[in-house]
Amino acid sequence: MTEQGVTNPPATEKAEAQTELAEIPASTQVRSGLVELENRATQLIQAMENLKTNPDAGTPSGPQTPVAAPPVAGFLAPERRDAAEIVSGLETLICTAEAGTDPEYSLPPLNEVSQLALISHSFVAYLSHLRRSQLLRVTTKVASDTNRWLSHIFRFSDSSTSYHNDSTECVLRALRLAIVSRCPGYLEAGIQALANPCMYVTENSALVALQYACRQLGLPSECIRVVPSSAGSMGTMDVVTLQKQIAADVANKRVPLFVIANVGASVCGFVDTIPRLYDVCRQANVWLHCRGHSLAALATAQGSGDVRELCDSMSLSLGSWLAVPSLPVVLLHRQIQNVALSVFESDPIVSRRLNSLTLWTTLQALGRDLISERILMAFESVRVVYEILSKCEGIRILSKKPGGETGISVVDLVHEPLNASLLFEIAVSVVVFQFHQSSQETAEGIPEERGERSRYLDRMNEWLGEIIQRDCPGVDLEIIDHAVYGTAIRFCPFEMSLGESVPTVEYLEHFAACLDLQVGILKATERHKITFQDIVKRSEVLRLIPLPDWAGLGGVRFVPDGWETLLTDQAKTELNKLNTDLVEALRSTDSAFTLGEGADGLICVKLGMVTEETDVEELLDVVISVGRSVQENSRVLDSMSEIVKKGIEAVTADLQRESDEKMWQDGILRHVPIVGSVFNWWSPPPKETGIKGRSLNLTQGVVESTENIYKYHMQIAGGSNQIPGNRSPPTPMVQTSVSAGHSRNVSQSSGTSTNDQEAQQQPH
Repeated sequence: MTEQGVTNPPATEKAEAQTELAEIPASTQVRSGLVELENRATQLIQAMENLKTNPDAGTPSGPQTPVAAPPVAGFLAPERRDAAEIVSGLETLICTAEAGTDPEYSLPPLNEVSQLALISHSFVAYLSHLRRSQLLRVTTKVASDTNRWLSHIFRFSDSSTSYHNDSTECVLRALRLAIVSRCPGYLEAGIQALANPCMYVTENSALVALQYACRQLGLPSECIRVVPSSAGSMGTMDVVTLQKQIAADVANKRVPLFVIANVGASVCGFVDTIPRLYDVCRQANVWLHCRGHSLAALATAQGSGDVRELCDSMSLSLGSWLAVPSLPVVLLHRQIQNVALSVFESDPIVSRRLNSLTLWTTLQALGRDLISERILMAFESVRVVYEILSKCEGIRILSKKPGGETGISVVDLVHEPLNASLLFEIAVSVVVFQFHQSSQETAEGIPEERGERSRYLDRMNEWLGEIIQRDCPGVDLEIIDHAVYGTAIRFCPFEMSLGESVPTVEYLEHFAACLDLQVGILKATERHKITFQDIVKRSEVLRLIPLPDWAGLGGVRFVPDGWETLLTDQAKTELNKLNTDLVEALRSTDSAFTLGEGADGLICVKLGMVTEETDVEELLDVVISVGRSVQENSRVLDSMSEIVKKGIEAVTADLQRESDEKMWQDGILRHVPIVGSVFNWWSPPPKETGIKGRSLNLTQGVVESTENIYKYHMQIAGGSNQIPGNRSPPTPMVQTSVSAGHSRNVSQSSGTSTNDQEAQQQPH
């Protein structure tokens, strides 16, 4: 029996051995498949990174794979195309530069973490083809790990997660969970189970997300209640008004269902008083959803504490917070019945849980410490930028001060027990500012009407934002349109895109120097604008042109004396040409001069920004002197062109007349074919009777014959340095004035008046 047991193992052991042997090739195949996919995806991503636009050819530089002719009329071509050919076409599409743009890298470079996140999307598509049982095992492991890590990082214990393309989908998902939690019959009865639901949102929040959710659920827009902000609270929701609104809706037999709280989600980063809102929502059995960049501060806390009793759900935009591309937006919410988690999905395994793979790989690649460090750097950069702006005279800050009244920073609370309300109070994620002079600095001379004044300040702030974006590309600034204050500039390090990073403290010092310089230019321009307008109004040849959309000194038009009384169509054309030439002449010395157009459609000169040392009177004197010089030059050119034109007409008339006279003098028989040759042989014509050519003498304004040119030029060219007898060449026998239609001798042409010729060039 022992021998039999040795030589013949039990059937179960044999089956296990066969199973192990069978799993080795499968495991190797999976590993090799993932490695091959990673290599191919990495090569393609690196190729895309190195693409550079070529505006001349519109195709990437270097040898390219031939691309087949495009299909006719936009239809799919019947023949197949190679993968390399398709990728080459994609590269061509990416590298096609717009007309007039400089070559630039179309796609920013990737670091190791960003590249892993992009490759993970390929893994998601690849793994979705696994067997159902194996796919369930993989997604369960990945989703549970990611859920546990996120719950721990953001201090939301016993929570569940779902993954979405954007925060709008998060709001829709949270609203569905609120409906299921409040109305259990919704899963069976549908929309009829909802008895007039109400959703509440602050007036500083974007209503798009909630409106989208209502459309998807078939709810009318009148379900949305916009709660005003409390006075003097930097845009936070008025909790007392919310409580009254909920009570009124209950009295009207409506169902308060959902509240969206701002935790740095608005344009200016306002943060609602979350603890008070949560108390009101608990009393009314309302779902509280939090969204905003200040929620990222939870990831920096290292002490004990939890936010489970602070809200029901929150949206986490990890992709923009960490500048990692294509990460899903996470909805972290309290657990409810399991059936509600998957009831809204056609395939919960593939549609939601497998999408956590990109976060599963990214979180491990970064680690808890690096995630906390990046978020801390972002909050610290906001604090430094706020301090820089507060010290810059002429800048008005529209957002909340980091640290609030306490003056402490997020760094000071890292190792303290978690106090979420205090953390949200001091964790300011956005700085919004604009250039704004006080009323004492902007006295008379600048339009004081609200509309025109605001329009002028908007243009100045646009200029400021564009200049800082150009000179400080490391500080990601956005030019926005504030609902109350107009054009403003926004700095938010939590909205970073691919390839961007939080600016360092050293770089922010460069930003501070650049800001001081440009604000000084704006202040000087606004002060000099008063002097500029006064000088132009007193000038005889300059006219002030209103340019409300121009941030510089303003616009002027050079108008010579007497032109305004002759503004015919031809005079307007001449005036436009004169001012266009004036701008070109001025730009050769200073690029601050540009071409503009007034409300009347005529060309003008736009003067840009100036510094404090600029002498406005001297600047306008330059415009006047250059304008008069351009005017004189245009007269000379017009006179010369008119002389040449009349000279051609005079030459044509002289040659025609002389040809007719020669025909009658020689006789008609000499010009008859065949007969003329016999007549000329029998009676040769004299040698000096040919028709003389004509030349245009620009100095005297006459057309003269060319006998001296050929006769005396040939004598000098033949070796004689001067004409025999040491005499000058005689005056040409034929001279015709350009302004007259008859021939005259030298004595007649010497009396030509140049003033008459200049008088013909005056504008009409």
